[in-house]
Amino acid sequence: MVRKKRTDVPSAGGESSQSHDTGVGSGRGPQRPPQQQGGGGGGGYSGGRGWVPQSQQAGRGGYGGGGRGRGRGMSQQEEYAGGTLDYQGRGRVGPTQLGGRGGYGGGRGGGGCGGGPFTSGPSRPPVPELHQATQPFQAAVTPHPASTEAGSSSRPPELAPLVQQLQHHSIQQEVGRAIQPVPPSSKSVRFPLRPGKGCNGTKCTVKANHFFAELPDKDLHQYDVTITPEVTSRGVNRAVMKQLVKLYRESHLGKRLPAYDGRKSLYTAGPLPFVSKEFQITLIDDDDGSGMQRREREFRVVIKLAARADLHHLGLFLEGKQADAPQEALQVLDIVLRELPTSRYCPVGRSFYSPDLGRRQSLGEGLESWRGFYQSIRPTQMGLSLNIDMSSTAFIEPLPVIDFVTQLLNRDVSSRPLSDADRVKIKKALRGVRVEVTHRGNMRRKYRISGLTSQATRELTFPVDERGTMKSVVEYFYETYGFIIQHTQWPCLQVGSPQRPNYLPMEVCKIVEGQRYSKRLNERQITALLKVTCQRPQEREFDIMKTVQHNAYDKDDYATEFGIKISEKLASVEARILPAPWLKYHDTGREKDCLPQVGQWNMMNKKMVNGGTVNNWICINFSRQVQDSVARGFCCELAQMCYISGMAFTPEPALPPISGRPEQVEKVLKTRYHDAMTKLQPQNKELDLLIVILPDNNGSLYGDLKRICETDLGIVSQCCLTKHVFRMTKQYLANVALKINVKVGGRNTVLVDAISRRIPLVTDRPTIIFGADVTHPHPGEDSSPSIAAVVASQDWPEITKYAGLVCAQAHRQELIQDLYKTWQDPVRGTVSGGMIKELLISFRRATGQKPQRIIFYRDGVSEGQFYQVLLYELDAIRKACASLEPNYQPPVTFVVVQKRHHTRLFANNHKDRHAVDRSGNILPGTVVDSKICHPTEFDFYLCSHAGIQGTSRPAHYHVLWDENTFTADALQSLTNNLCYTSPCLLCSSGCIPSSFLYGTRNFGQWIND
Repeated sequence: MVRKKRTDVPSAGGESSQSHDTGVGSGRGPQRPPQQQGGGGGGGYSGGRGWVPQSQQAGRGGYGGGGRGRGRGMSQQEEYAGGTLDYQGRGRVGPTQLGGRGGYGGGRGGGGCGGGPFTSGPSRPPVPELHQATQPFQAAVTPHPASTEAGSSSRPPELAPLVQQLQHHSIQQEVGRAIQPVPPSSKSVRFPLRPGKGCNGTKCTVKANHFFAELPDKDLHQYDVTITPEVTSRGVNRAVMKQLVKLYRESHLGKRLPAYDGRKSLYTAGPLPFVSKEFQITLIDDDDGSGMQRREREFRVVIKLAARADLHHLGLFLEGKQADAPQEALQVLDIVLRELPTSRYCPVGRSFYSPDLGRRQSLGEGLESWRGFYQSIRPTQMGLSLNIDMSSTAFIEPLPVIDFVTQLLNRDVSSRPLSDADRVKIKKALRGVRVEVTHRGNMRRKYRISGLTSQATRELTFPVDERGTMKSVVEYFYETYGFIIQHTQWPCLQVGSPQRPNYLPMEVCKIVEGQRYSKRLNERQITALLKVTCQRPQEREFDIMKTVQHNAYDKDDYATEFGIKISEKLASVEARILPAPWLKYHDTGREKDCLPQVGQWNMMNKKMVNGGTVNNWICINFSRQVQDSVARGFCCELAQMCYISGMAFTPEPALPPISGRPEQVEKVLKTRYHDAMTKLQPQNKELDLLIVILPDNNGSLYGDLKRICETDLGIVSQCCLTKHVFRMTKQYLANVALKINVKVGGRNTVLVDAISRRIPLVTDRPTIIFGADVTHPHPGEDSSPSIAAVVASQDWPEITKYAGLVCAQAHRQELIQDLYKTWQDPVRGTVSGGMIKELLISFRRATGQKPQRIIFYRDGVSEGQFYQVLLYELDAIRKACASLEPNYQPPVTFVVVQKRHHTRLFANNHKDRHAVDRSGNILPGTVVDSKICHPTEFDFYLCSHAGIQGTSRPAHYHVLWDENTFTADALQSLTNNLCYTSPCLLCSSGCIPSSFLYGTRNFGQWIND
């Protein structure tokens, strides 16, 4: 969010204009809190936005630079705890900062997130170097001992040079106690051990979609497999191995039934009667109905002993007696349990799909959804666990190509010729798709589409003999097959290689069944797929149990061969329901504080704790359904709601609402902005807010509008959908008012425990809370950048306001490149900057204090990337701190937040109304840190939000670094409480700090769009 007026303005997160039902029901929680004892650094609660001293505000220059020549701006140097900080450029900067106007460190003309000096090519250290935290504070911090902590992955090869650098670090001591040295390599990194289990909250029992897997007592062997000639298709490799086992299991394989990964590895439960052996295998193609002799392919297969998979060490790891997880043993068991479903269903990643597993549902434009299940073996506290969950994905409908194209274009294709845009769309959708011919009776030969012909079918000719005699495709099909081509104006499908292409008319081809659609879905298709996958908890639990029974693991020959036994009962898990926190509202409201009930509350009788100011605003209507009179009435009601809720909101717009055409969005926005500024500038006034009415199905309009407002105009915008404009419910208006308030610098509510200084390891000393995420381009977009977003709390002790930075980085790069960086300035020499440094400076300016503790929530990291992300990004945090002041190293807690997992929690009794919310989901605040969690490391599942529809997905929190020595209760309670500080919702959110990460994730998506 690019802001021009204040140094402390957060973004409002995601801009969904949907209303939420937030009725207050019965719930649990503490009694009303004692009388408050002052705000402590929050600017008080008497209204206005007085949390930043006037002397610290930077006019209209934001917190990273001057402001377009107006206001005081920012000086080129500023003191930071005795150190001198350098600032670059005078770009228009704010909590969410972009290029195009200078970014967070550059001038007006820069691109990316660092215009000005950044655009000259800042250099990043090729290998991170972890600095040790020192303790310049009174209380010493002791992290978990590295020698006893458990890890679960091996070092990424690209981090190998880091090992030598890290070995030279010294341990700095403070107050007689040492900060533990960072391990010299990722192999010796030990993530923090679990500091005991939590005990806060009301105890209960839930069920999890984990099924206990008995560890086999077998001697597992791994063999390397070499197939010559080499093929890239796993399907062909599996067919070769299947034939080998069929021919030689009894005679040469010692009656073993091996499990094969489709590539280079074969596993057996016991040794084969040889160390190395060669086999000759012949594969015969399936009968295509032509009556011709089928193709035979010869393969040479060499099987050679490679290693033994040690299940003993896996047992020790599960018992907590060994630090490293034996990944090889886990991989063997996973492959064994995948063998049977791989032969039955269509495998996609760790999931399996089939039209037999559920009814197909049309998604539109030639696509359909298939039902399936996800399956993965995991090490947990209860031992090995098989995680089973339901899933759905998009497949291409097995239609005649003519019908597919008709659905794709959504019109009668015979009515008019194909346009160039139509051809591009068809080619993009069909490239790589396998088809079978239908004009040759029972012969169903299959081909893969490589493209479309540039000419129509009636214009295509090809040589039929060595003399170069040409014949048209139309003539050839009639003379050879007696087939009359009807759609001669259409292009042909091009199959085969570009050097020797074959032409097939679309009407003789049908799409082969079972091809997953891996490209990007449009909005309608996503909506249709979500309807299919959205299941109530009880229905989902039933389908999971049905899947386990259908898979019949007790009758699986491979599971039997390897001695794996799978329970058919859902894991019963001890859980706790954490109490909701008390929320503070303005003292002038009838209700000064509030205790959420079942994760929800409302704004009745309450006023925002710090109301923002909107003096000048305008409205633009892009919906043809909304008349000007309706738009004026809606804006009047919204302005009234903002005023009632505690904002200083001018009731009349600066200019009357106007209507505009969506296809002219840029012209309309810039013209109206210019008109408003022409009126306001002579009075030294600014435009504070743009209200926009959008069609319900607006395609790319929303993204285009946000891009223009944020990067070109620098104006806060609030979008409202047509359906909500017509309904105009009080609840919806209240939700929009909350969003507007935080966008213009206000605060809706704060935690009572925060202003009372009762949050452990947060309110005792200045603490900054970060949230970080990376949004990657959609599948099929190979050139778009990934978008990194970092947010950080800007008030203390309230921890309610967040500022954010957004930067583009390399395509699908998960490590956040611009957390810290240096570059050469021709005048000043080596200059440092980056997202962490800018946000630390912003915190210092807003609160008057430097952070003495850092809590870093990192979203979207898979388990295989834990070490890589920790080593790189913790190093960046260290360097950013050190660049502000010598020996400035506040203790860091680094927590990964995962939402893309498949663990689901169900109520033990779905009929118990005290155990579920209105949607049938587990109650908000449910936390699990036993049984299904990691055997030794510090992790937990927390479902902090109430369900709306479908089955709630708990967030999985995994602590990778903890110099603040959090207890389980302290971190779980903090995390749960922060979920109630979402600036624009009247319900708890799903993860930390979701209010801002959701917005920055959407921000990254429309940048890519």
